[in-house]
Amino acid sequence: MSYQVLFITHRGERHQQAALAGAPKDFEITMLRDPLKQEIIANLPGKQFLITERSEVIDAEIIAAGKELRLIQRLGSQVYDIDLDAARQAGISVCYWPIRMTVMVAEHMVMQMLSLAKRLRESMYAISLDKDWGIAPQQCDEDTFVLNFTRRQNIGTLYKTTVGILGFGEIGIELARRLRGFDCAVLYNKRSRLSNYAESDLNIQFASRDDLLRKSDFVAMLLPYEPETAGCVNKEFIGKMKKGAFLVSCGASGIYNEADVSQALISGQLGGVATDTFAWEPVRRDSPLIEAARQPEANIVLTPHTASGSIDPNVFPDRSEDYTNLLRFLKGEPLDYQVV
Repeated sequence: MSYQVLFITHRGERHQQAALAGAPKDFEITMLRDPLKQEIIANLPGKQFLITERSEVIDAEIIAAGKELRLIQRLGSQVYDIDLDAARQAGISVCYWPIRMTVMVAEHMVMQMLSLAKRLRESMYAISLDKDWGIAPQQCDEDTFVLNFTRRQNIGTLYKTTVGILGFGEIGIELARRLRGFDCAVLYNKRSRLSNYAESDLNIQFASRDDLLRKSDFVAMLLPYEPETAGCVNKEFIGKMKKGAFLVSCGASGIYNEADVSQALISGQLGGVATDTFAWEPVRRDSPLIEAARQPEANIVLTPHTASGSIDPNVFPDRSEDYTNLLRFLKGEPLDYQVV
């Protein structure tokens, strides 16, 4: 027996192929990318399962069109845009599924922010120098120690700063949750503003892009790659930021104008830069960011597109987990992360 699944996503062909490869053999998948509402409604009849990746409004009209629908599976942790009451009335289960790689990227961005605020790279370089710091080494005990013996300056904190997140999808949500422990004020900007309930639940505030850049101590870039976002982090963009603010990115490759970002770091317009993605990958050795990183005391942290973990670039990630709850449902087993 085969089971009919409608899978809707915003992601590109490479991600779609990975999701299809992870599907159980007796699942027939209809994959739609960025569908209009009427496309979803037209494709729902006959489907037992709806998988919606990351975000998509699933309202009462869509739910009503799924006469045979038994389970809505959200890939990601937000269900703010699913009409849970309509699903409950229709007897349809709703679950979310945290995306492991999404959580890892959010963790990576916190690491980027802390590394820049604490000037970690500069401190590591300083302590490795064969240098007389003007103080004779002493064995430490309760009362014997030397604070800041390499005389570092401008070491800061993430605590109680303002963090602006540009491009607020699943990674942005996971990042906002992790920033709660630092008591940060979190601003966000995305095309469609979240509901009042979602903003309150996440303790975030919507801001225009210009206001976000003007107010933020850290600007976290999570924009997707689109023609209009290619190279968008340029001199004009940086000029709208606070002088000395920190710029961090785990967004799509290619959103930095690397020459402009590097120059802003060197001039002091930016207090620090961290990125996990580049205009060219593997990164070219003549990248202005690589040139900046060759200065050992530059406050810059570069990582080779590893925020989501130790992934083999030649192998699709295993997406079989996407279907865990569908299989549990068919076996009559308890569902994971069920909200309805």
